[in-house]
Amino acid sequence: MDHIAAVVEQDQFARLAGLEMVEHAPGRAKVRMRVGPQHLNGMGVVHGGALFTLADYAFAAACNGHGFPAVAVSATISYLKAVKSGQLVADAQEAAEPGKMGSCIIRVTDETGDLVAMFQGLSYSKRPAK
Repeated sequence: MDHIAAVVEQDQFARLAGLEMVEHAPGRAKVRMRVGPQHLNGMGVVHGGALFTLADYAFAAACNGHGFPAVAVSATISYLKAVKSGQLVADAQEAAEPGKMGSCIIRVTDETGDLVAMFQGLSYSKRPAK
């Protein structure tokens, strides 16, 4: 099993959250979440933690796609639109050729393509130095 497959298949929290890996490749990943009642906060909209988890899972898959373990060093998210139902997609793309440190931008959109959240993550890779 390759490294990314291990990361994806062994993530129990992603499974518990109902996340589905749609595609992944080195430096890129797409993850889907069908909004259910377990994802809603007390105001009836998708919980910020659920959105963060969705984006973070795509971030992990994109950063770990190079065959070396990579972990998050920092992450920020901006919530731009409230969502009550439907399907959300997190689309991760590395922002630059990774070295020991990598930067990744994740766009979370709803089923109409509207931007729901923007996530930026910085990762550290255990790859050999160039």
